[in-house]
Amino acid sequence: MTTIKTSTSPSLSISIVIYRSALEVLSETLSTLLSSVSHSLEDGDLSSAQITLVHNAVPCPQLSALIQDFTQRAAKKEVQVRLLEGHGNIGYGRGHNLAVLAASSDYHLILNPDVKLVEDSLSQGLRFMADHSEIVALSPAVVGEDGSKQYVCKRYPSVLDFVIRGFAPNFVKGWFSKRLAHYEMQDLPEQEPSTDIPIISGCFMLFRTQALQGVEGFDDRYFLYFEDFDLSLRVHCKGALAYLPSMKIVHLGGNSAKKGLRHIGMFARSGLRFYNTHGWRLL
Repeated sequence: MTTIKTSTSPSLSISIVIYRSALEVLSETLSTLLSSVSHSLEDGDLSSAQITLVHNAVPCPQLSALIQDFTQRAAKKEVQVRLLEGHGNIGYGRGHNLAVLAASSDYHLILNPDVKLVEDSLSQGLRFMADHSEIVALSPAVVGEDGSKQYVCKRYPSVLDFVIRGFAPNFVKGWFSKRLAHYEMQDLPEQEPSTDIPIISGCFMLFRTQALQGVEGFDDRYFLYFEDFDLSLRVHCKGALAYLPSMKIVHLGGNSAKKGLRHIGMFARSGLRFYNTHGWRLL
């Protein structure tokens, strides 16, 4: 039985920054997102939803065709889709801010273009947020394409943690397995929510829009990497962050250490900014 939407149901805005994304992966992201939004609308967990696609690369016919088809499918579900492009590669956080700072919704979802949502993911998160007014941001349970667990909640990182996790060979990581497990909060229970999470991953961040706008969204000075760490720490002044195992996604993202010297350089520059802002912890 379908639940009728009411004016008391919250609204949701969603932003996805696209930059040379694999079209087949992006297509799956958009399809699963639309299914999850439609599920929430039909169950009365949402009154309306708007998806903003921020394209940070040069327009291309194949992507335009994909977005046009998606926009038409979304319209049939009463979901608005907006495309922003032509501004060039302005960075991940600044791209999201184009949607974040203009949003008039109750909730805002920061989403990567390489994420697949389980159908009830959004409903699970929205219901939890509705019942816990102290929570301003929520992180899901994440698995990789192969079904392996990805630990996206973090404690405050040391420089050593990043070096080991990102660049050390597997046999060296084995020596520091307990340390990495602590940093990745692998001790969090999977049967119930956990609150007071220090840092959540930018691949999927469900915010109260008022809290997100209250800290002016992402810090534009981070072009790529660490912007989600910085945002997580800054939004704590508005309330608590939580981990909700029943809100499930699949993340196909990669490791910065495997993306070449340019990405390693960007990672290092953003890391310097992060530690200079929030405090250094070497070990």
